[in-house]
Amino acid sequence: MRLKLGRPDIGRYAARFDVPPADGPLGVTFLGVASLLLDDGETRLMTDGFFSRPGLAKVALGKVAPDVERIGAVLARVGVDRLAAVVPVHSHFDHAMDSAVVADRTGADLVGGESTAYVGRGHGLPADRIRVATPGEPMSYGAFTLTLVESHHCPPDRFPGEITEPVVPPVKAGAYKCGEAWSILVEHASGATALLQGSAGYVEGSLAGRRADVAYLGIGQLGVQSEDYIRTYWTETVEAVGARRVVLTHWDDFFRPLDRDLRALPYLGDDLDVTMRVLDELATRSGVTVHFPTVWRREDPWA
Repeated sequence: MRLKLGRPDIGRYAARFDVPPADGPLGVTFLGVASLLLDDGETRLMTDGFFSRPGLAKVALGKVAPDVERIGAVLARVGVDRLAAVVPVHSHFDHAMDSAVVADRTGADLVGGESTAYVGRGHGLPADRIRVATPGEPMSYGAFTLTLVESHHCPPDRFPGEITEPVVPPVKAGAYKCGEAWSILVEHASGATALLQGSAGYVEGSLAGRRADVAYLGIGQLGVQSEDYIRTYWTETVEAVGARRVVLTHWDDFFRPLDRDLRALPYLGDDLDVTMRVLDELATRSGVTVHFPTVWRREDPWA
């Protein structure tokens, strides 16, 4: 356990919450942790859809389950009643726990690996709405093309392994094992491209030859890794796809409800200040800009 108490002051980075607002049809809305809503005015997709955000005591000592009131409130606030797909970046509770509920409420496909499929089956989602992805095989939803590439979870993975039977909540948080972790590549018919990297892990060389103008980069637990790890992570994601703008996700304290001001994860689990120091050095060297997304705001990272 890390002995440093407290948490980084997110106010230090206030000027970085500067991704341009979306004025045109294509936009991305950050909804905490690694949940992103992508829409082009015709088709809407979402990663994770994790909105229940149970408190630390319940996660550590009790059982967790989707909070349908919190899920409904978030969907209502962003005006979402239909989605084409919900895509968890892996199957831990802070990514996949709510995904089947969100998919059920919005008529979406639940897309991911076999572990995510068992989350959907535990909720009773129809088989024809559960789509097990083939790594590297493009999937089309309207003008969007998604390609899921195998990745790894950032160490330490506190709930490793695969889910092998339907998850029927309430359950211990550890029932949501990591399963398959993904790098998600997004292409839009407009020419916009993005990498959605939900966890700060990587598979060496897996993104070689892929291209993305923007990288939504998960940084949870990155600040407690070695600087060599952080540099390699940047190389295997941002540099691998040639992104020119980086938007940081998975930095917020996901035990805190989404209707309260977001704050950084505590030092006991992460160190945002270390992450920013190293990433800023790498970004300056590469000519890349690094930003934070503003929760609830529809933004255009390609502007």
